[in-house]
Amino acid sequence: MNPQTHPDLWEEVAFDTLAVRAGMARTQEGEHSEAMFLTSSFVFESAAHAAARFGGAEAGNIYSRFTNPTVRTFEQRLAALEGGERAVATSSGMAAILATCLAFLSAGDHVVCSQAVFGTTNVLFEKYFKKLGVSTTFVSLTDITQWQAAILPNTKLFFLETPSNPICEVADIKALADLAHQHGILLAVDNCFCTPALQKPLELGADLIIHSATKYLDGQGRTLGGAVVGSHKLIEEVYGVVRTCGPSMSPFNAWVFLKGLETLRLRMEAHSASALALATWLAQQPQVEQVNYSGLPTHPQHQLAARQQRAFGGVLSFVVKGEREGAWRFIDGTKIMSITANLGDTKTTITHPASTTHGRLSVEAKASASISEGLIRISVGLEDINDLKADCVRGFANMAL
Repeated sequence: MNPQTHPDLWEEVAFDTLAVRAGMARTQEGEHSEAMFLTSSFVFESAAHAAARFGGAEAGNIYSRFTNPTVRTFEQRLAALEGGERAVATSSGMAAILATCLAFLSAGDHVVCSQAVFGTTNVLFEKYFKKLGVSTTFVSLTDITQWQAAILPNTKLFFLETPSNPICEVADIKALADLAHQHGILLAVDNCFCTPALQKPLELGADLIIHSATKYLDGQGRTLGGAVVGSHKLIEEVYGVVRTCGPSMSPFNAWVFLKGLETLRLRMEAHSASALALATWLAQQPQVEQVNYSGLPTHPQHQLAARQQRAFGGVLSFVVKGEREGAWRFIDGTKIMSITANLGDTKTTITHPASTTHGRLSVEAKASASISEGLIRISVGLEDINDLKADCVRGFANMAL
């Protein structure tokens, strides 16, 4: 079966089949794995042929900044997995957010954004879009009354990530979508932590899905990339930004992401199972003051997450005693986990958000986002869970020295 040749099958086959097959178009060589088109441009049969391509009279490849078969295969496969009509790939997750905002915001517009977002997302809205005349109000991810109160006549976009980075709060996507649409506002959801294997924001009413493909879509920490998924109409606007401004995905990276998508559901289920086991164990340790993971029954949005997601994901965070010194000593005491800010890898990663991913935020912004000095984030990989627990024991032992 080739869903590219038979796109009508996309709605009939299961997630795992789409993850392996969707979007693939074989060349005349008959390759079984997706071809990698490492070319900057494409040759035309004549001057008239070139003019037809550039003028839009004929569809086809022109220049790899905005038309490349390998990138297109990744876009079509991701759109199929998310249940979207179309996707556009970008050079990074932040490029995906940037392209989305450039597509739909103008000077004088207003954004409502969750306080609980990746630190660089906060900086993009608070510093750089402010320079362009776009204002942002940051609100609680989970308090819909704050979203309601923040709406202005010029509000054009709601932006959030759920579960949030790094404290794992969960937003009610459907409720926020209903509120946004009552006021003619677009809702963009960063689905990086769950991926379509665990959560489908478009089915819950979101207009746009943002991805840092660098994370779970790749799954092995190899390459950078991002994507935006939505309707044909909305993605055409984002595509225009990518074509013109150039934050494009490379064909090689797209090929790597295609390989990652093939095992996405299997990995996400394994990440989720180990993260739940580790979070449950950490909650019982005397050195831990709080564990943030929506899979725990004690999590404030546990029931919402259970309804909205297929599992609870591979990222958790927890607060240790001793503020920054305690957190750093724990991290330095581990021997297996990689001390890096990336996440979504087969290798477990550990970081101190207050001094890394959210280090550029003001003291006030950190407090609003619940980024305390004792907070540690772990992205649980695919190692044996008992080895990860033993590594945490080393971290606790180092705190006691």
